[in-house]
Amino acid sequence: MYKYETHCHTSPVSKCGKASVKDTVLIYKQFGYDGIFITNHFLDGNINPEARVLPYRDQIDYYFSDYEEAVRIGSDAGIKVFPGVELSYKGTDFLIYGLDKEWYKDHPEILEMEKTEELPYLMEAGAFVIQAHPYREAHYIDHIRLFPRSVHGVEVINSNQAWESNAAAESYAVHYGFLKTAGSDNHWGGNVFSRLKEKGFRPEIAGMCSDMEINSVEDYINSVREESMKIFLMDENGEITIQ
Repeated sequence: MYKYETHCHTSPVSKCGKASVKDTVLIYKQFGYDGIFITNHFLDGNINPEARVLPYRDQIDYYFSDYEEAVRIGSDAGIKVFPGVELSYKGTDFLIYGLDKEWYKDHPEILEMEKTEELPYLMEAGAFVIQAHPYREAHYIDHIRLFPRSVHGVEVINSNQAWESNAAAESYAVHYGFLKTAGSDNHWGGNVFSRLKEKGFRPEIAGMCSDMEINSVEDYINSVREESMKIFLMDENGEITIQ
């Protein structure tokens, strides 16, 4: 069984990231994962403020720098690393897979779009769009926003969220017939289990698993579309539950 993290953050690109790229990549290797997606906050979200003073194309270079470092480290460590993006709108987040750095460099107009325009635009360009933790509650989120006509699927398990929120996401996905994914939303690298305990959440990380190895973002997208991947949870003792 091959295991993949679909949602994690690293420092310095994500302002909220508490773990370096190296720590993040190596801890997932230690956890027994076969690959990870680096999904840092994009220019419309909680990106490191030092990026905001740069010209747009340089901002994109900065944004992808953590991913590119992760690829180098992962190559040496024997774990695959894939690119992803987390877009934001007032605390409502979307995981975007399938578009590369050059595409983002060529399309600065996306920063001026409302999400109801931007998400379909990305989808038409070939992006695979998942609403992350759709029922997340936080002091900076004034209300829950859903975009049922602008996504391919929903993150139904995010191990960095309260489990009633995940249950609501599952119900939402079933009602609309969405594809389902899971991820850890790890901001802390190897400290993830202790941090989850501090927050009052179950000390588990999540991801997607498959009997077939994933070698590209396209492999991942196709496997989720074909529903050949399964959701799994792993506790701090390495015990795995497949859903």
